[in-house]
Amino acid sequence: MIVYQSTKSGFIRDTFDHAIEAIISDAWLKRTGRYAPHAEVQAWQNSLESMAMVLDHPDIEDDVGIGVEFGIPQTAKRMDFLLTGRDESGRDRLVIVELKQWSDAKVSEKDGIIIARRGGRSGEIEGPHPSYQAWSYAALLEGFSEAVYEGNVGLGPCAYLHNFRQKGVLDDPRYAEYLKLAPVFLRGGEEKAKLRAFIRQHVRHGDKGELLYRIENGRIRPSKMLADSLASMLKGNREFVLVDDQKLVFETALELATKAQAGKKRIAIVRGGPGTGKSVVAINLLSALTSRGLNARYVSKNAAPRAVYAARLTGHLQPGRIHNLFSGSGAFTSTEPDTFDCLVVDEAHRLNEGSGRYGNLGEHQVKEVIAASRSTIFFVDDDQVVTFKDVGHSGEIERWAKEFDAEVIHLELASQFRCNGSDGYLAWLDNTLGIRETASTLLDPKEFNLRLFDSPAEMHAEIERLNKVANRARVVAGYCWNWVSKRNPDAWDIEIPEFGYRRQWNLTSDGSLWLVAPTSVKEVGCIHTCQGLELDYVGVIIGPDLAVRDGQLVAVPQGRATSDHSLRGYKTLMSTEPERTRERADRIIRNTYRTLMTRGMKGCFVYCTDPAVRDYLANRIG
Repeated sequence: MIVYQSTKSGFIRDTFDHAIEAIISDAWLKRTGRYAPHAEVQAWQNSLESMAMVLDHPDIEDDVGIGVEFGIPQTAKRMDFLLTGRDESGRDRLVIVELKQWSDAKVSEKDGIIIARRGGRSGEIEGPHPSYQAWSYAALLEGFSEAVYEGNVGLGPCAYLHNFRQKGVLDDPRYAEYLKLAPVFLRGGEEKAKLRAFIRQHVRHGDKGELLYRIENGRIRPSKMLADSLASMLKGNREFVLVDDQKLVFETALELATKAQAGKKRIAIVRGGPGTGKSVVAINLLSALTSRGLNARYVSKNAAPRAVYAARLTGHLQPGRIHNLFSGSGAFTSTEPDTFDCLVVDEAHRLNEGSGRYGNLGEHQVKEVIAASRSTIFFVDDDQVVTFKDVGHSGEIERWAKEFDAEVIHLELASQFRCNGSDGYLAWLDNTLGIRETASTLLDPKEFNLRLFDSPAEMHAEIERLNKVANRARVVAGYCWNWVSKRNPDAWDIEIPEFGYRRQWNLTSDGSLWLVAPTSVKEVGCIHTCQGLELDYVGVIIGPDLAVRDGQLVAVPQGRATSDHSLRGYKTLMSTEPERTRERADRIIRNTYRTLMTRGMKGCFVYCTDPAVRDYLANRIG
């Protein structure tokens, strides 16, 4: 969807002789059925007038195509400003301009991220650097727009911040890689001339907007180059080899997805516990479906699995084109029905009802995911529901499948490949944490390398030592300490003074790639950045949200940090539904530690802040 289309001469006339923001507002209402927010209208007025002044020059031909607010197919993203035409050789060209009204910003340590006021009520927040944003939009078109990759269209992404004068922030050396891919132009006559020259370099001759029409009405499917790249990354990568029941589930789910037709939805619900290879099968499915020319995405609520698997496939931490095959679970609130051939949903139990920063978008993520695709493969473990908002358990998926009259098949992954392949350890853990009663009341030390530490400092030191082997050891903890370093980078989050132990939570400089970033072993992770992922060795700090009362292990919701969102609304719900709320909180806390203590393939080390909890565990180890 392109809200406004014209030529350069028409755009100049609409801007200077009429009110361009009013024209686009009317078009927005007709296209979407909604009124544009006031802040959006102001942005159109200010930014588009600035662009008109750049283009109002004889160097830019009058019949260059102009597009404003192009909704990128299958995403909720919009490109601010497009110009189309041909270069000197006659090749079709598209210039993508990301427009920002910023006058100030701050450098972030995270890759491709910058801090700025982005509108709304949040003040200064982190988000993509404008160069990264423009480049990523170009990569989306190159990967999925048939009109672009079949037509050999040349793309020229850039960003224009017409109010921004400050040097040394947007062009900080940290952003050098993205500035090469998509240059930034700032306020001032010299910068305006540079932007004009950039546009003329790409779009020498006009096309009357013909390319805009072809892109808007063209097919959306993955390019062969993108499919081949993903297939070659998986080939020979032992981490993603399918074994035993993984192969059967893969082939069955692949057959379901490839035979799905419009009008009759097909759903697979794949149940599997920790370490059964849900994500391995999911990534293989993504590759196989893409190689067959089907429009597929890997979907997860948490960003960490998407970022880590993309990095492990590509071999580097910087985002690339392959990242466009990975999507968050909240991206389908306004997607047209059956837009995708298949959505592969990993960690489906983490799906929420509302989407967006404030949870105010959409109705239900399970419903929206099913609606958006002809077929959906859900990988689920009901015992890894770890917040009040998690609603994607298998029963809920089945309920929505019935609403859509979908064909449903049930598959299971049973073979254990984590925790040294020990089903006994998992059964012991379930019994010990009170998740379900099993016969494994006593753990044989030969089953799995579980070690209890009396000092968190000693445990963390051992993890750091083991991490030197392959960068696959990390410390995680229950969310029992506030994240004070988020606002004060010099502050410590987790402090246990009697052992001289103090550490920060992760998600500082490494973001979702904490699990694989080389220096992040010094930090402590939480459930939100390790769920769905695995390590060789995991160190777990069990905080005051677990205690022993009358010889029984009990959950203590009050032991969670006040900044923990997983139990948000607990006090309010306790006043209206005390018994149900108590049960839900109890299960969430137990599930959290089950999840944390099953991240390690070779070993799990544990420190308990409560000595009674340590003794409780020790008494159950043979």
